[in-house]
Amino acid sequence: MAERIIMRTGEALVEGDKDYLCAEPEIVIGELDGPVGTALATLVGDQTKGHTKVFAILNSDVQVKPATLMVSKVTVKDNRYTGILMGTVQAGIANGVLDAVRAGVIPKAKANDLGIIYSVWLDPSILSVPEGEVDHAALFKVNREATLKVITKAMKGEPSIDWLLENQESVTHYFHQLGLDGKL
Repeated sequence: MAERIIMRTGEALVEGDKDYLCAEPEIVIGELDGPVGTALATLVGDQTKGHTKVFAILNSDVQVKPATLMVSKVTVKDNRYTGILMGTVQAGIANGVLDAVRAGVIPKAKANDLGIIYSVWLDPSILSVPEGEVDHAALFKVNREATLKVITKAMKGEPSIDWLLENQESVTHYFHQLGLDGKL
């Protein structure tokens, strides 16, 4: 029997060559019959205007495993934003989840037993990009890559506490540094 995965967390950042091509997911992953499953079910039933939660799907009627619930970090107010989030970004996330199973990061035997709560961020500045000029292929790629990266970090417990303690003084939060530089 495979080891129980009660709850693991992860955060990742993948950036593309344009400002809106950025994915910064935060996840919680764990057994559906544990705290993650309870939280996932609660979130599904607790819809909030502007923060609709949806499962990651390859396409309508094709949900990925492990069940992955997307929760937007941004209040969704625009149909175009919704279309990109629930289209290109959702497809990238769904494919990234399957990539994690294919790579063995998530044991295939656990795919029906685990759930992922996926906090997703799509840069609202994407709405300033003229319609027809959004690079959907790059946006898909960034989200797919970020999904595999965040799941890998969560499953491996990265960064380790030893790494964090050794590097605490050399890692500066980006927005904190901007503030120190007088640019924020």
